[in-house]
Amino acid sequence: MCVQPLKELQYGKLIVKVYRNDVELGLAAAKAAAELIGTVLEKKEPANLLFSTGASQFKFMDGLKEQTIPWHRIIGFHLDEYVDISQNHPASFRLWLKTRVEEVFKPKAFNYIEGDAADIEAECKRYADLIVANPIDVGFIGIGENGHVAFNDPPVADFNDPFMVKVIEPDEACRKQQVGEGWFPNIDAVPKQAITLTVPAIMRCRHIISVVPDGRKADAVKHALEGPITTDYPASILQTHPHAVLFLDEDSAGKLSALP
Repeated sequence: MCVQPLKELQYGKLIVKVYRNDVELGLAAAKAAAELIGTVLEKKEPANLLFSTGASQFKFMDGLKEQTIPWHRIIGFHLDEYVDISQNHPASFRLWLKTRVEEVFKPKAFNYIEGDAADIEAECKRYADLIVANPIDVGFIGIGENGHVAFNDPPVADFNDPFMVKVIEPDEACRKQQVGEGWFPNIDAVPKQAITLTVPAIMRCRHIISVVPDGRKADAVKHALEGPITTDYPASILQTHPHAVLFLDEDSAGKLSALP
């Protein structure tokens, strides 16, 4: 199924494609991902993919199931994980990725951030060394309701961060989003610390596909695209990436000035 965007826009270097709904968005992003992976595998192997998690990625995962992708030639990585949370906790990003990526697609390997490691600082260094040694070919990056990328929320995002991976404290808006999506019963249950790839680590991805459906993201999308490039809306940095495409639906793109 070939899905055409309703509108194609550009902000800085960032290409933005708007689709009718999240299903069409997911299919289009998945097709773009499959084509990119194929291009990467013509030049090198394995292809290193970086995955976002959360409700916004569900339709993208569905779209990937419809693509012909040689997953046995792919190694997976992930963006972030809560500190002191079990890999079997329902809100664990490791569990999300294991059940929705690793067990479904069966890549050659998947490298997880161990949020419950005994030595968290050592775990940050281990994962940072891993992604430096294995540069990410394609990063699948979401945008949060507060404009974050990964757990780089406005209070802690640093476009010139000296670290590749670090421990942060998610802001209240980010923690409320986790409750709103049903991962936790209330805000007090959301862990107060997380391990995240930093903004410079994300921007080192050779290609970025950003999948952002849902009207709850409309304000963040508008500020990230139409406002200044600022850590007040960390996703605005995507405007400077040379090989990034943002996939929106009519709801998430609903407040953009370029749309009727």
